Amino acid sequence: MSDGRRDARGRERGAARASHQGRRSGQRPAERARSGDPAREVAFDVLREVAAGDAYANLVLPPLLRRRGIRGRDAAFATELTYGTLRLRGRYDAVLAIAADRPVAELDPPLLDVLRLGAHQVLGMRVPAHAAVSETVALARSRVGAGPAQLVNAVLRRVADTPAEDWWVRLGETGDEVERLAVLHSHPAWVVRGLRQALLADSRPAEDLPALLEADNAAPVVTLVVRPGLADRDAVLAALPGAEPGRWAPTAIRLAGGDPRDAPGMRDGYVAVQDEGSQLVTLALARVPLEGGLGDTEWLDLCAGPGGKSGLLGALAAQRGATLVANEVQPHRADLVRATVRALPNVEVHVGDGRGLGAAEPGRFARVLVDAPCTGLGALRRRPESRWRRTPSDLGFLGGLQRELLASALDAVAPGGVVGYVTCSPHVAETRLVVEDVVKRRDDVTLLDATEALRAVAGGLDLGPGPHAQLWPHVHGTDAMHLTLLRRA
Repeated sequence: MSDGRRDARGRERGAARASHQGRRSGQRPAERARSGDPAREVAFDVLREVAAGDAYANLVLPPLLRRRGIRGRDAAFATELTYGTLRLRGRYDAVLAIAADRPVAELDPPLLDVLRLGAHQVLGMRVPAHAAVSETVALARSRVGAGPAQLVNAVLRRVADTPAEDWWVRLGETGDEVERLAVLHSHPAWVVRGLRQALLADSRPAEDLPALLEADNAAPVVTLVVRPGLADRDAVLAALPGAEPGRWAPTAIRLAGGDPRDAPGMRDGYVAVQDEGSQLVTLALARVPLEGGLGDTEWLDLCAGPGGKSGLLGALAAQRGATLVANEVQPHRADLVRATVRALPNVEVHVGDGRGLGAAEPGRFARVLVDAPCTGLGALRRRPESRWRRTPSDLGFLGGLQRELLASALDAVAPGGVVGYVTCSPHVAETRLVVEDVVKRRDDVTLLDATEALRAVAGGLDLGPGPHAQLWPHVHGTDAMHLTLLRRA
């Protein structure tokens, strides 16, 4: 099993640079010892904002780096430290509980975040142990106090005394298989059970589970969508050194590095950041033929915020002379949709509860996308903090909402039209069970083969037997997007 280590020579230079800056500013050695490295301070501040403010790291970290003027290797170090700590929190908490000889729940949350950051440097990055310990102790002094800093020093020295692989062996010696995988791969046990059930439902072997969990802990490649009719993929590729075509979607580009905001067409709304799985399910919905002579003129995105799928769906609709209604219940998320689709005059952004739209606009639309609110368990590699926020009780609440939204979508679509039910979660309680419950209450709905529709977009996709289609990080390199297609009779 990989421990996620990466070359961190640049990190040491970053720390040395910060120390040199301290000397130039006239700090005495004792003062320097009490001040933290700026990159580590950013990582700590992001972790605290994620924990206390219910924020997402991918929304907090980039602007914080810009405000504090942290760039280059130091920014890369802060990014790796932040995301690595969030992804592997469960694993490190198990190590820290042993090293501290107490449950981590007994530690103050800010102190625990400092210890997690230190543990990741020692066990998950190629930072020399002495540097990891001393810099983390300095961070503790500046952010949680001198007394807790002594505890940080003692605990991290115990962590560093044992090689990482020996820690992983020790952690794997207790509990049943689910508990062992949960600790080693840093997922809550209920999530591990849900992912195992989802693999089996998709006719994949349970032996795939470790690879899936490992994929959740790998940083994803940044993928762009080139919106059809607005920009040419070959031209965008030519302007991005090292970029490659997407693995599956004809609209996708995989970046080799750099700031995606610098991609040509990004500022105009012709190009955007969008996972390739998200692109595939959108393209598949647009490709399904209609029946009964239905005109392909009005489309609906029922749950549009923040607008990624609306942008692609709207571009596809424009090529056919169709309009797209992008509906979003939250006004601030509707504003995000407006910004995303600003280059598409055929897209109308509405604010309203999607659960009532089917009754208000029955049979109006030829195509309806239901990108239902879900636990987000399919995008843990992008939002690692989600695994620690969600609980099994969320499945019940979200399941009721998902059923109501799908039922509304089926009312809103015209006979002969098609509904795409999408979640960024493979959990069967949010996918197959939702569809089965809604369909069994109706006699005017037929399930279509979503795997066939996806293969029509991207041949060679390794998919389950259908009619539901499930993408996987460890198989397809995408988020774990689910797609069910339904025809209104």
